[in-house]
Amino acid sequence: MLCSAQVPDTAPVASAPPAKTSSAAQGQPSFLGKDVPVLDPSSEILSWDGLRWNITNQRIFESRFEKYLNAAEETGVQDKKYRDILRAILDKLAPTRVNNKSIDEAFRLLPTASGFEIDARLCDALADAVYSAWRSQDASARLVEANAALEQERKVLEWNAKLAGQGNQMEAPPSNKDAVGEWEKQQQLKRDLTVGPYATRLAEVLALVKANQIKRELSQFQTKIEFQALIMQFFLQRRFQHVLIATRFYRAVFSDGNTKLEVGTDAKDLFAKSTGVPPTVGTLDSMANEAIRDAREGVEAYLFLVGKNELQSATKRLAEAFVIGEYLPELRTLPREEKRKALDFSQKSNQLISALDVKDYGLADRLVKEMSAVAKDFDSSKPLAAIETARTVSSMHLAKARNAAVSGDKTILETELRAATEIWPRNPALADVSGAIFQQADVQQQALADMERLISQKNYRQIFDDKVRFIAASALYPVRQEQLAGVLKNMEVIEGAIIRSTEISKRGDYAGAWENVERVFHQFPEDNKLNQMRATLTTEAADFVHALRVAQTFEEKREIGGGLAWYLKARKLYPPSEFAREGIDRLARQLMPEAYEAPRPGANQDLDQTK
Repeated sequence: MLCSAQVPDTAPVASAPPAKTSSAAQGQPSFLGKDVPVLDPSSEILSWDGLRWNITNQRIFESRFEKYLNAAEETGVQDKKYRDILRAILDKLAPTRVNNKSIDEAFRLLPTASGFEIDARLCDALADAVYSAWRSQDASARLVEANAALEQERKVLEWNAKLAGQGNQMEAPPSNKDAVGEWEKQQQLKRDLTVGPYATRLAEVLALVKANQIKRELSQFQTKIEFQALIMQFFLQRRFQHVLIATRFYRAVFSDGNTKLEVGTDAKDLFAKSTGVPPTVGTLDSMANEAIRDAREGVEAYLFLVGKNELQSATKRLAEAFVIGEYLPELRTLPREEKRKALDFSQKSNQLISALDVKDYGLADRLVKEMSAVAKDFDSSKPLAAIETARTVSSMHLAKARNAAVSGDKTILETELRAATEIWPRNPALADVSGAIFQQADVQQQALADMERLISQKNYRQIFDDKVRFIAASALYPVRQEQLAGVLKNMEVIEGAIIRSTEISKRGDYAGAWENVERVFHQFPEDNKLNQMRATLTTEAADFVHALRVAQTFEEKREIGGGLAWYLKARKLYPPSEFAREGIDRLARQLMPEAYEAPRPGANQDLDQTK
């Protein structure tokens, strides 16, 4: 039967998807936030979701950059072999050399490349995409053959229907005029009965032809979308060598010449603003090549600047190259000893920023001198201006405090000491001035006694509010200084938690603000201000807090099922919850301890052999 000429689907064919509208028009977050992230290379500022960051001055970037600077260079035999395989794949897919044989050879190299740790199985994903495209093309060829068979059947059916429609012209009509009408009705009925099956089958054949055409178009379109999504993923991961391999495979597999990327409106706008042209496979290819060139020049500039002892500029150039092409050979093969020069300067820079932030101008002055000695291009004008200004202003306040002590003006004395302490908390001259001010033993001893009493009461906030008095009183007593330093450190933790929770709650994230306060509350339950904020946030995030407390009650009763259910409910109410995640982990360990046990020796080897 020719009806078998229609190729069956591996899965039901879905109806055509509705036209996509802009995510902004729908009021929903788009790719990676409410807009596409945009980097301004001139200022190293990343704009994303309405916010702006300096990418080289972020904790996540600093940690990844330091990990890279401490990593050994990838110049071993296996590393070189991996790079040679990628180079061979690119050579075999080069436009001037590509043919069916070179495509097959390049495809066979993909599983080999995916076996290396640095590849992260990306070549496996690319091989799957190429294989899926080939399978789609095979299915498309089968559909073409099926349509050819159906077209032949259509012609036969049309011919048969035409002959059947003509009827039996050899039979003469009756001579009786009264019987002619009845005879014509019978002839028409015969023709209808004869032509009907042909017409029905002809309609079925036409429907099958149209269905096969739709299947073919949808199959090719879906395969292209999946392949393009993989190329975009490689590009966003900064795997630019994989982008080049993927784009060359794409052109080799899809030879129809249509390289337009089917991406969302935001991504189109990003490419249009960056390149001035609509997004295509060629656009990604050229941008990947440009990124590789830029990273290579950044490494070359770094080595040149290091040779000139210009470490500040050298470190910036290496950081820029790292942001662009973290996985490119030029960066992965850079010797560790060369990278550690940038690491030392980077660490000192971060220490200097921290020292200035906490107003430790003594440490900042030492770091400025060290950095100026190793990097002749280091700009010390701003940190030195901050240090010298702090020294001058602090000395002026201490001088006024001495005069106030001599005149017995306690109000001015406390004001000036407070001002000097706020400007430079670790000023060595502060202890000398404090010793001269508190010459009267009764005043100093009273302050120390008050401090002892407040510490025993754990009334750290009162000590914090009157810290200037206690700093001056304990200046000559190292033990008391350590006690006071511990109290002030605890208060910094409390105040930091309150400030963070206040900022978080301003964004409407009351559950996150409550978690931040709750974690510190367990350490300092006596602080009134912390208790007040905790109570307020408990009311604002009542459902989430209730779920957590019920879960903790079940956990204390060792009712694992109930506790796990309530912890899951708490995480559903607030997915980023650390308390819920920690509770789930604890109960999961109790419920399935074997899943958290260390694997037996040789297990990985057995698994590899099984694979």
